[in-house]
Amino acid sequence: MSGTGLVWFRNDLRVNDNASLLSAITENENIIGIYFFDPRHFEVSSFGFKKTEQYRAKFLIESITELRNNLEKLNIPLFIYKQYPEDVFPQFLEDRNITNLYMQKEWTEEEVKVTNAVKKGTKRYAMQWKESYDQFLFHPDDIPFQLKDIPDVFTNFRKKCEKFVPVRKECTVAKVSLGNKIENNSIIPTLASLGFNEFTTDSRSAFPFTGGESQALQRIQEYFWETKKLSYYKKTRNGLMGENYSSKLSAWLANGSISPRTIYFEIKRYEQEIGANESTYWLIFELIWRDFFKYISLKHGNAIFKLTGIQNKEYLWNKDQELVKKWIYGETNEPFVNANMIELKYTGWMSNRGRQNVASFFAKNQELDWRIGAAYFEAMLIDYDVHSNYGNWLYVSGVGNDPRDRKFNNRLQAQRYDPKQKFQQLWLQPTIF
Repeated sequence: MSGTGLVWFRNDLRVNDNASLLSAITENENIIGIYFFDPRHFEVSSFGFKKTEQYRAKFLIESITELRNNLEKLNIPLFIYKQYPEDVFPQFLEDRNITNLYMQKEWTEEEVKVTNAVKKGTKRYAMQWKESYDQFLFHPDDIPFQLKDIPDVFTNFRKKCEKFVPVRKECTVAKVSLGNKIENNSIIPTLASLGFNEFTTDSRSAFPFTGGESQALQRIQEYFWETKKLSYYKKTRNGLMGENYSSKLSAWLANGSISPRTIYFEIKRYEQEIGANESTYWLIFELIWRDFFKYISLKHGNAIFKLTGIQNKEYLWNKDQELVKKWIYGETNEPFVNANMIELKYTGWMSNRGRQNVASFFAKNQELDWRIGAAYFEAMLIDYDVHSNYGNWLYVSGVGNDPRDRKFNNRLQAQRYDPKQKFQQLWLQPTIF
């Protein structure tokens, strides 16, 4: 081992089961971490929304605070910048003897542009780039398909992966021997410095949780082991109110505060110690859905962002700003849609059942450009993940992976999932009419 390894954290904000961190510790004498609050993530997109709004920004700040603390316990400093990575890296590498740079492999357009800009600006340094696919349940090297042959139908993907692909074991990291003390005056940005006002979580929120790896593990402890709600997940997952109708692990998964493998093996332990049933399997089933959208993104590239989607289907979409505004502010003629949209506006959260309904109403009923809805979700959702977000919007809009091209009947959905209108009353006070 020689020199210093640099770990560039992006959407892998954890110390447990982190392949980049393990490789860095194994191959280098000294380790440094770096993270960027990239200003681009807080700018307004071409669709008129900030890329990241206040809810996810707060969750991110909490996650980075915890990551820094957890790395400090391993004697690894985390340097934090609120600047463009390509502007910082050339100067940062000066006189640091960094021989290896480790990072999670990203492939979507915006992330690749940043990576390439950094590589271009640091060519003069004799540094090895070591990127690893580390956000999957089923590793890309293990799946029984060539990239071009990945099925576009989920069931075909799931059945083959379940049958032929073992989930790789989690990797564990050890404390680094304390070498030269590295001065680090990094400051984690505040909400104000990112352009937001401080706020308190709405008391009605179904997602009152904070960001960070330890919080993710605590949520597993509560949802699996203390309340044993995992045993009822399939029955309650279409719920709308409260903390425990679903696992709520998606936000920590989205920024990599926890890995899908960690969740998978904790489910397996739960099945051995408490008991396996349809519900315990169904949470694994949802992890496979998450993987599926990542593989669809890998296979189809930038087509997931195009109006015609991965099917290259032409529809007559409209961009009526008045209809978009009514959807955002919960002023449509559908109370169930309105309640879900108001929940999102005030909390940064919406149930899976709600997301399907409001997206279907937006794209199928109003025939609005689905990318506008996807961009709004990107801004607002605490658990935004580029692959799941755009994959689901493609799916619901009829240009993605749904072979049946379904359309939700919002009123029937409300009668089925909110029969006493408690959810609607919660968000449409004082009355839903």
